[in-house]
Amino acid sequence: MSAQTPAEPVEAGLPEPMARVLGDYERHLAAERDLTGHTVRAYVGDVAGLLEHASRLGLDGVDELDLRSLRSWLAKQQSLGLSRTTLARRATAARVFTAWLHRTGRAAHDAGATLGSPKARRPLPSVLRADEAEELIRAAAELADDGSPVGVRDVAMLELLYATGIRVGELVGLDLDDVDRDRDVVRVLGKGRKERTVPFGRPAARALDRWLAVGRPALRAEGAGPALFLGARGRRIDQRAVRALVHRRIADVPGAPDIGPHGLRHTAATHLLEGGADLRSVQELLGHASLATTQLYTHVTTDRLRAAYRQAHPRA
Repeated sequence: MSAQTPAEPVEAGLPEPMARVLGDYERHLAAERDLTGHTVRAYVGDVAGLLEHASRLGLDGVDELDLRSLRSWLAKQQSLGLSRTTLARRATAARVFTAWLHRTGRAAHDAGATLGSPKARRPLPSVLRADEAEELIRAAAELADDGSPVGVRDVAMLELLYATGIRVGELVGLDLDDVDRDRDVVRVLGKGRKERTVPFGRPAARALDRWLAVGRPALRAEGAGPALFLGARGRRIDQRAVRALVHRRIADVPGAPDIGPHGLRHTAATHLLEGGADLRSVQELLGHASLATTQLYTHVTTDRLRAAYRQAHPRA
């Protein structure tokens, strides 16, 4: 697996005691909780904003934080027009931070223990129909008929994304030894550096075999290392290139919604549930920490069933 990108320090115009605690918290998130660099930056950025607001209120140290100052910060965020989803995330960041302050003896009490947050409205994700997913890969395969390494790679990536529902970051982080062709599974390092094993079907297996036999050797350049998928320059492909590929290929499917790699993840989950997979199994395959996250896809499935019922039932 490729190494996670380390978090970069966040600079904030804070009183020295607050800045020192913020630095300690950043190290805690990266070293003790082993969060990804992106997650660490998000948490630390939110907390830095909270501490800057507290400083403007006249607070000198983190031990002076209280429920009133936390609510004042969230109210300020709301007045700036931030979405309910962003407000909910920042409230969570505040609660995690104040719990850490209390647990480590930096504050006498947990100021955020009773802090509420707006319930985020979660829009239903756009997904492809089964026939649209088939058309997506068929169109990509036709373009790869000339045997071009990039075309062969694109088919393999699309097949694997749809077959497994893995995240784009998980896809580009795959190494050669993460693919087990004896069992047709791929080993994935997900959020929180949690490892899971995800199966894939025969179409994805065939596409991977062709990529490894024909495409990868032709693209491989010095510095490729063990990366499974390579970019045009022969080194590990990056997420932007995969996103651009998916959007470009989706445009070839008439009537399909404009989705990216995460839309293929939604599509895979929806089709698994529509095919009879149980919610717990789909949760495990997707690497969701909470079953509530996976349950989002049941709403998509229910909407489709309702539409089919209205169209087909004589007394709908």
